[in-house]
Amino acid sequence: MKLYTLLLLILMGFGQFNMAQETIHPSLLNTMSNVFGVTVEGGATFGMTDYTKSKIDYNIKGSLEYYLPSSAKGNIGFDIFGQTGFIAGRGAPAIIPANLTDRFETKLDLLGGGIFYTISIGDIIYPRVDFGISNIWFTAKDGNGNILPFNSTGSYSRYMLAFNGDIGARFMLTKNMSIDLTGGIIEGKKDYLDNVKAGNSNDMLYTANLGISYYFGRLKDSDGDGVPDSRDMCPNTPLGVKVDEFGCPLDSDGDGIPDYLDKCPNTPTGVKVDAEGCPLDADGDGVPDYLDKCPNTPTGVKVDAAGCPLDSDGDGVPDYLDKCPNTPLGVQVDADGCPIKKTVIIVQPKEIESVVLNGDANFEFNKSVLLPNAYPVLDSLVSTMEKHHEYRWEIGGYTDGIGSVNYNIKLSQRRAQAVVDYLVSKGIKSSKLKVVGYGKANPIATNDTPEGRSMNRRVEIKVISKNNQ
Repeated sequence: MKLYTLLLLILMGFGQFNMAQETIHPSLLNTMSNVFGVTVEGGATFGMTDYTKSKIDYNIKGSLEYYLPSSAKGNIGFDIFGQTGFIAGRGAPAIIPANLTDRFETKLDLLGGGIFYTISIGDIIYPRVDFGISNIWFTAKDGNGNILPFNSTGSYSRYMLAFNGDIGARFMLTKNMSIDLTGGIIEGKKDYLDNVKAGNSNDMLYTANLGISYYFGRLKDSDGDGVPDSRDMCPNTPLGVKVDEFGCPLDSDGDGIPDYLDKCPNTPTGVKVDAEGCPLDADGDGVPDYLDKCPNTPTGVKVDAAGCPLDSDGDGVPDYLDKCPNTPLGVQVDADGCPIKKTVIIVQPKEIESVVLNGDANFEFNKSVLLPNAYPVLDSLVSTMEKHHEYRWEIGGYTDGIGSVNYNIKLSQRRAQAVVDYLVSKGIKSSKLKVVGYGKANPIATNDTPEGRSMNRRVEIKVISKNNQ
């Protein structure tokens, strides 16, 4: 039993090796996968019984095998077998009466099944280990062919359970045929193969066989892809689909979706794809995630090539949030995309003679409507004007450098007029006020920055005469 335990451990170890081989390169796979085999073999037997000398005899064995599907270098299979043969010996043990026999020969008939493990070496050599269980029917005879008394009288059962173990190799002659060399051991559960029971161990025998096997299914190609089933890793490929040497549909871009299903066949390596092989687009903006620099764009928002919401006026606020969509380039805006209204009042050293109103603070953007921010400053100026009736004042409007000359002159003049209208409404005579639109002339700051342009958009009020003329 120790030998059988060892064989079983070897078989279990090979099984674990088989599982570990799942990641090896497919060129090393076992092409016995999902194959049936028929084996006929024969050779010598050598009994280990209670007789002192064993004689070499012979046996014949036939088996039907099935190799389980495997995606590894080795695979497991099952077999059923029948075996017949003889064992013989001389030198009877002391417990047998001298007049009984000094020589025996026992005919054995076995029927059983088992499990095996085989591994491919270049699809040429297949080392193999088997372990099985069988039932032995046996008849013990003497040297003259007479059934021995203990056997004939029914002193023991003429059949018994036995353990079978084999180890060997198969050498492929063709794709469908191999020649086999096998060494085996058969151990019965009882000690009667030689007609007597003696000692502490049961009778057993060794076999050394030469055989031939024929295999069914190694060249079968069920899906017609040109790769036989025995090595086809994708056995149900649709008809007409191009496959690799292992029968799997081609996947040129390596995204896991075969070419015949891939609607985006040139996906870059490593990019995650959907069931159709197209790069994922989580926010549905039409720009795949691996190119999308704004991955969480709300549904329906128009985006640019980088997947970011459009910003037509370039103010930093995307169109779908921009409440002032046509802001001129360079104008500072708030979170809603509208120009920031700044209160900037510049008062010259002689405050009663010169006042400057900043356009962003005192007028609506691109309009000439005077804002309430300007009222306190102008009201203070009204007080000065009422005290000095002899003064004449120029109200000059200015713009930044953006836009045409004519447009800016007209806009600056309208803004200056809006200031005059306010002063007149407060009681100042229009004859004391001169309206001039300078447009983008006389800038007081650079027009290259938003801050500079904001300073240039202004209305200057200054004394031009201190008499009644």
